[in-house]
Amino acid sequence: MDSLHLDRQSAVPLYYQIQQHLLGHIRSGGLKPGTPLPSEEVISKRLRVSRMTARQALKSLCSLGVAYSQRGKGTYVSAVKLEKNIREVLSFSEEMEACGSRPHSELIALEAVLPGEEVADALSLQPADKVIRLRRVRIADSLPMGVECSCVPLRLFPDLLEKFDPRTSLYRTLSEIYGVHIVHADEVVEAGLANAQEARLLHVAKGSPVFLFTRTAYIESGQAIEYVKSTFRGDRYKIKNRLGRQSNSGWVGRSA
Repeated sequence: MDSLHLDRQSAVPLYYQIQQHLLGHIRSGGLKPGTPLPSEEVISKRLRVSRMTARQALKSLCSLGVAYSQRGKGTYVSAVKLEKNIREVLSFSEEMEACGSRPHSELIALEAVLPGEEVADALSLQPADKVIRLRRVRIADSLPMGVECSCVPLRLFPDLLEKFDPRTSLYRTLSEIYGVHIVHADEVVEAGLANAQEARLLHVAKGSPVFLFTRTAYIESGQAIEYVKSTFRGDRYKIKNRLGRQSNSGWVGRSA
């Protein structure tokens, strides 16, 4: 920060000048992923700006996805965003292992419950059918990545509560213990903002951008076997896909 000289006469806001200075160091590699950024207090004192200006500079870096905040600890340079594979059905553990990261989970709840209408419809359940609801914080290399709530029919896996280790992969357990192999899924991705509970679990500020995933997974017969709703950090993920365009000579010459 000592090398930054703010132009207080410029029309460019002070917070933006600070943001651009830090952003330049991040993009040049001078600040590596995981490196803590100067705190609001440090920026404020060294550059003689208000704490609000310093806070705005740091928050704008988080909004760009090049930094992330951890409540009570500070703001850190983000690693390269992980690409979410939307062309293949993978568990979180499989995705993280494919990226070279170490997956882990913190259990929030594992219980047999009556499902809501949305879950019951997705899994084609009868009114009295229960589901096993598994809610976890999904972690990669000690960093919270998402909050995931998965539901599977209890009647298909009556002893799953006893046999499943929630620190491990659910898909791997279904395959190895029950011989159930998920082969395809319908998934919807939406943009959203972290609510207070999600922000606390993911160590981000309330209102931070997130991806909202809704997935119904099926086995080979077409039977729905799992319904999942999850919230993943927008500063740690990006969605990438390859699109094709159908060749149609009938389009040529048409006006828009």
